[in-house]
Amino acid sequence: MRTLKKILRGVGALAALLLAVALGGWAYLRHPMPATAPGDADALARRMVAAVDAAAWERTGAVRWSFFNGDRHLWDRARGFERFEHGDERVLLHLSTRRGLAWRGGRPLSGAALDAALDTAWRRWINDSFWLNPVVKAFDEGVARSVVREGGRDALLLRYRSGGVTPGDSYLWLLDVNGRPRAWRMWVSVLPIGGLEASWEGWTRLATGALVATVHQMGPKRLEIRDVAGAETLAALTPGADPFAALAR
Repeated sequence: MRTLKKILRGVGALAALLLAVALGGWAYLRHPMPATAPGDADALARRMVAAVDAAAWERTGAVRWSFFNGDRHLWDRARGFERFEHGDERVLLHLSTRRGLAWRGGRPLSGAALDAALDTAWRRWINDSFWLNPVVKAFDEGVARSVVREGGRDALLLRYRSGGVTPGDSYLWLLDVNGRPRAWRMWVSVLPIGGLEASWEGWTRLATGALVATVHQMGPKRLEIRDVAGAETLAALTPGADPFAALAR
């Protein structure tokens, strides 16, 4: 009985320690939603967009990347097609209609399994393409722009009132002296910590000239986007047969 009490006391002490660590980490990583300040938010947003060469992004007709969760994407921006791959699943998706084709283990899917695969591919594309280059979306319809004073400098707060999978999310862009993002803070429905900060670094220039960040440090976790490449046309990015031929028929 005495040994059991010692074990229970030890378990209780460990649980209390873990709770304290969790609460301390939450308090350290969270940031309250900031108050807005006077300033020209549109001018600040234009400066940020120019810093990543949004004009070059508009010329990028096709882009390929691997997300840090194992998702692999080939996005034909010119035709609005997406190839999504994860594990042994492959999906060809028409982004505007959300219809397409899917295979698992090389076998075509149909019915409910096909619908589920198409929905997953669309949701992953929404999330993963936003992480790839959200900077150029600062002037999308439904985005509210505000100035925030952070560390004695202007930062840009974007509130997404519509669009995507989780409308209502907010992001505070922290910019360097050239207007290029160095980090953002997120108040999003899918994260339990409000104002969680992630760095924007590892900037890579695509063949078209567009800049995208490939490294995000979020607390103790390092998130990397790999195998990023872009070109003005899909044929220039992936020479040979059209990977979307089955979808384009």
